[in-house]
Amino acid sequence: MTRVALITGTSSGIGLATAVQAAKAGYRTVATLRDLSRAGKLRAAAAEAGVELDIRALDVTEDPSAVIASILADHGRIDVLVNNAGAGHVGTVEQDSIENFRKTMEVNFFGVVQLTKLVMPALRATGGRVLTVTSVGGIVGQPFNEAYCAAKFAVEGMMESLAPLAAGQGVTVSVIEPGAVATEFVNNVGLDIDTAVEAAGPYGDQFRNYVSRTMASFSAAQTPDEVAEVILKAMTDESPAFRIQTSQWAKDFTGLKLTDLDGSAVQKLTGAWVA
Repeated sequence: MTRVALITGTSSGIGLATAVQAAKAGYRTVATLRDLSRAGKLRAAAAEAGVELDIRALDVTEDPSAVIASILADHGRIDVLVNNAGAGHVGTVEQDSIENFRKTMEVNFFGVVQLTKLVMPALRATGGRVLTVTSVGGIVGQPFNEAYCAAKFAVEGMMESLAPLAAGQGVTVSVIEPGAVATEFVNNVGLDIDTAVEAAGPYGDQFRNYVSRTMASFSAAQTPDEVAEVILKAMTDESPAFRIQTSQWAKDFTGLKLTDLDGSAVQKLTGAWVA
């Protein structure tokens, strides 16, 4: 039986690259995205690579049960779920709205929860895998990313708790932690810098420093294809790790937090970003 991979958030970036690489590796790849009108780049990349994709609409913030049922009806199985769909958000809690926090949690956390819940029975049947793209921001809290990091922390906690239970049922759970990636994700945050600095009020200078540091970090960003290679390895390795960083920088960054028992090392580092 041909293995079936379900990948979310494939209109661009990591999701697009992963869908194409998975198809090239022999997976029957179901590539989903919220809006099918944005599938042009995905279709072009698949055509260029000489692969076929099963492209479907799936909004992770809505009930995906009908989509999952149709995938199982058409393909009979799901062997890998790649939770990749997500949305960035920049803001600080004093000035941000509760609505923005809720929206960020809906996309980045609850979307992952409900899709994983629906696909788990199929994965138990195939001895499959759940691979969730989180972020180094799921380990290290970062200034002006309170809502985003909160959602990614929640995903990591949920998956870390699920992993031993899933393993007992034959299902492997891993989280993929990229650092800076050169994707449209940055543009999709939708910031006008000068307007945002002015709107930041007492946090204006700190925000400008944060933006300057962040833009500099993207000058050495990984490509989506490089991250997709790591995801594909997690799809195919016999025993992938639970926590997988996609670069040496990501390993060093998350490693700082995981050995920082009192939090002082992280506060010193991230404090310098806004000083």
